[in-house]
This record gives sequence, structure tokens and C-alpha cells, in this order.
Amino acid sequence: MKMSELVGERFREKPADCVVESHSLMIRGGYIKYVAAGIYTQLPPLRKITRKIEQIIKEEMDALGGQEVLFPVVLPGSLWAESGRYDSVGPELMRMYDRNKVPMVLGMTHEEAAVQLVREYGRSGSKYPFMIYQIQTKFRDEPRPRAGLIRVREFTMKDAYSFHISQEDMELFYDRCLKAYQRIFTRVGIGEVAVVVSDSGMMGGSIAHEFMLLTPAGEDSIAVCPACGYKANVETAESITKNDPGPAEELKLVKTPGVQTIEDVCAFFSVPVEKTCKAVVYQKKRTGELICVFLRGDMAVNETKVRNIIGEDIIPAVLTEDSGLYAGSIGPFKLSNKIVALFDRSLQNLNSIICGANAQEHHYTGLNLSRDCGAPDFFDFARISEEAVCPGCGKPTIVLSKGIEVGNIFQLGTKYTQAMNMQIIDQENEPVYPLMGCYGIGVGRLAASVCQVRRDEFGPVWPITIAPWQVHICCLRADEPEVSACGGELYRAMLEEKLEVIYDDRSVSAGVMFSDADLLGVPIRVIVSPRNIKENCVEIVTRDKRISKKVGIESGILEVRALIKKLTAEIEDYSIS
Repeated sequence: MKMSELVGERFREKPADCVVESHSLMIRGGYIKYVAAGIYTQLPPLRKITRKIEQIIKEEMDALGGQEVLFPVVLPGSLWAESGRYDSVGPELMRMYDRNKVPMVLGMTHEEAAVQLVREYGRSGSKYPFMIYQIQTKFRDEPRPRAGLIRVREFTMKDAYSFHISQEDMELFYDRCLKAYQRIFTRVGIGEVAVVVSDSGMMGGSIAHEFMLLTPAGEDSIAVCPACGYKANVETAESITKNDPGPAEELKLVKTPGVQTIEDVCAFFSVPVEKTCKAVVYQKKRTGELICVFLRGDMAVNETKVRNIIGEDIIPAVLTEDSGLYAGSIGPFKLSNKIVALFDRSLQNLNSIICGANAQEHHYTGLNLSRDCGAPDFFDFARISEEAVCPGCGKPTIVLSKGIEVGNIFQLGTKYTQAMNMQIIDQENEPVYPLMGCYGIGVGRLAASVCQVRRDEFGPVWPITIAPWQVHICCLRADEPEVSACGGELYRAMLEEKLEVIYDDRSVSAGVMFSDADLLGVPIRVIVSPRNIKENCVEIVTRDKRISKKVGIESGILEVRALIKKLTAEIEDYSIS
């Protein structure tokens, strides 16, 4: 490829609306073009990168025994109705009607399509286990697309689906797939990706892991323990608190004028926040039924945990006069039986706490939940916090970090096979539902994530395994015949040697040429200039500036080949943390 023919423009100015560096660099470098919110056109450099990522993914999926298929982008709504997700999934699912008024959807994930494909094939137990995968365009109507390709609405994704007869077989394959994902991320140049326990969300299932690239640009919060290596998404990380039960006290109603917040309560009663009870009110999205979550005053509610316990979606409650609840004075004692009360473990074993009295400007002191509220059940509803007790080693060493989710895997169990009536006959001649696993990687997001952490102040520093080209020839003073001839001959020779090369043949200043080269981030740069030609050499520089040397023109290609081999080996030999 010649730079003079490359479609797309590169520019130095940082776009004002880019909140992360990868977004800015991909716009400036001519990788993507904005079309609509969360929708981008990919230009040639990015297409080369994503094709290489896809090839790495295919090789690892094939090595697992996966077989590539291609599901439709548009699916009948009836297929999603079989699983129950046509109604349960929110507006993220794009629904529409065809000309015959038949409900249709744009696929945002393809569990239903996978089951529909193999439920006849999978009637025989001799077929198991097996795995199918695809690399397909999907659409998810994100409410807040941001950060370029990191959170979009239209995206390309590799999604794989495995089918198993036994839980043991499911777990063995799941572990193999987890290791394959680690190899994928190592091969694309980000072997530091962390594996964290996660919530399965709308996918369903009981066991799930995310692969997180830790970076301040990430949207997800990860709980990390430096002491033992524990890692989990804060949505699933267990919150452990150590309580001082304290002495039991008599339950007393106290008038508390102007006391609305936990801070007000602590100041009014001169007590530490650990002796207070907080109330957070939600309502079930489907029925509107009120749910009140009680927890210690210094804790925050993890809404994902609440959803998982009650088994349905929730939204923040809107309190009316009929609700019988007064903001700032809500408590568990004599709470209306029309309201679902949930209790966090942070309140367990406390002999005396202060809480709202369900009357305006009144609070109770001395509340003992076991004595006064019928010994309720306690669950983990709290969000883990900095310096919290680690669920792995028990030390108060938890640190919260930001991360980008670059992949996820789920043990779905029988959620979809049972809902869609996919059965086999087992050895006892009884019908059973196969178990499923699901494994996803967003290709565009992965490319953007690599860009986010493999860069300098001038542009991306692409790993050799996924770079748009391996070599970038910069021909300084291409208007001089001798320089142009040398650069052109080197370019043709590299093409004949099957090297991936881009040749900047333009008559532009050195500053413009090197700025554009930085934005393209090609790992190896070969500089042809009048001065170098006089010395009968070319200059070879790596994009990360680690290597810079002059070699004879006649040995240039051999040096480049050796450097490609060296840079590739460095990535493939990266030890997975």
C-alpha cells in the first residue's frame, strides 16, 4: 500500500468530544469515521487490524474443536419469545416488523439461534460435546455509547456456544476455553488481561468470568486484592464486614427535626456511622411492588445483587403519599407488609442500631433486628469498597480498579435448552436437557483496548501480531529521483518477499511524514533519506523507540525479517499473569 493512495485522512488536532485516548487516536489516525451515536465506519487500517484479530481468534477456537457457522443478523421475534427474552430484555434489543407484520429483532447475541440450529442435530448423545462459533455483526441499542469503539451500538463479535451432557464435561471445556482466551489476549499483545469473576446478567447461568484490561479508561470497576491476587467485578464481589455487636439497648422513639441523611443521624446522636441503618427503596419493574433494602449506614447497595436475589429487574422507587414511606425516616420496625424488606449482612449481629421510624422526623434507637423484627434472613446486598475485607484471604486490602471488559465466558446451564425444548435421551432412556456454555469477544472493542494501553503521546504502538502493516517505509524527499528510486525499489522488494508494508511516497515534510507514521503505529519503520543514501544505508527504527540502527541498503530486508521475528517472539513468549 502506498500512502498516496490510502483512503482516509490523518490530522494532529485532538477531537473535542473524545473522552479516551484510543477514541481520539482512531479518529486522528484515519481508523474510524463517525456515522451516528455508537456507529462507525471502519477504514482500511482498522480493517487490517480486526482481520488479524479475527484470524487469531479463529485459530484458537478451531484448536478447541470449534466449528465456524454464521447466524442471521435479523431473527424472528418468535425465536426470542421461545427463550422468554423477547419480553424480558429491555430497549437494548432492537425490535421491528417486516412487511408481513411479523415481529423481528436485530441480533445482539445468538443463544436462541444456536439452539435452533442444533436442537435436531443434538438429539443423539453420541454427538456431544460440540462447539460452534461465529464472527458476526450485532446491534445493541446502548443508552450511552461512548469512548469510540469501546462502547458502541453496532459491533463485530466472536460468540461461541458449546453443548454438553454432563456438568463435569461442561466444566472441563469451560476451563479449556478460559485458557484459550488467555492465549488470544497474549497473542494480540495484552497478556496482562485479568480474569475476574462476574455476573451473568441477562445471559443467565450461574458461573461467569470476564477478561478485564485494567486501565483508568475502563467503565467497569474491579475489586483486586494485592495480597492474594483475588479479582472480581464489583457487581459480584462478596462484601464482608466485621461488626462490633455492642450492648443491647431498649428500643426508643426519638423526634429528630431536620434529620434526613446518615450524616445528620450521626451528628444528631453523636454515634459512628457503623451504628446506623440505611434504607434504599426500589420497585419491581414489572409489577411496581416496593422493595426496601436495609444495610449499614456506611455501605452502598449493589443493585446487581438485589436483582439476582429477587429474580427480576428493579428500578429506583418513586415514593408517593400512599407508599407510607418518608424519605430520610425509613426503617424496618413495623414496616408495612406490602413492602418487601431485604436485609444486608452488614446489619447481622448488631445489638443496637439507629434507624428511621417510618414517621416524618422520627427515628428509633436501640433497634435489635433479631428481637424487634422477627429474626430476618440476611443476604449480601452491599457493594464492596476500598480497603474492604478480601473474600479470598480475609485481609482488609481490597483495591478498586477500572477496567475494560475485552471478553466474557458463561456457564449457561440448561437456561436456553430447556426453554426451547432441546432434549436428548440419556442412558436411562430419560429425556434430559443439554448444558450450554457461551463465550464472547468484541473484535472492535479489543482493537480499541489494545490502542488504549499500547500507545505513547504521538499515537498507537501496535503489537506486531495485529499491526495494520509490519513495515512502514518513510521516503524523505521523495521529490529527489535517487531517493524515490531507492524507496520504490525497497518497497517492491518487500512486496516480493511477502512482507506487509506501507510506503510513504508523498512529497511532504519530514514532520508530516513522521507524524502520520506515529498515528499509524506500524512496529518497524525504515527511513530512506538523501543523507542515508549517501552513506549507502537505511535507518531502521521500531515504533516504541527501543531499537534504532543503520544498516546497509542491501541487507535492509534481512534486518527487517529478523526484527519481525524478534518482535513476534516477544509477544508469544509473554508469560500470562
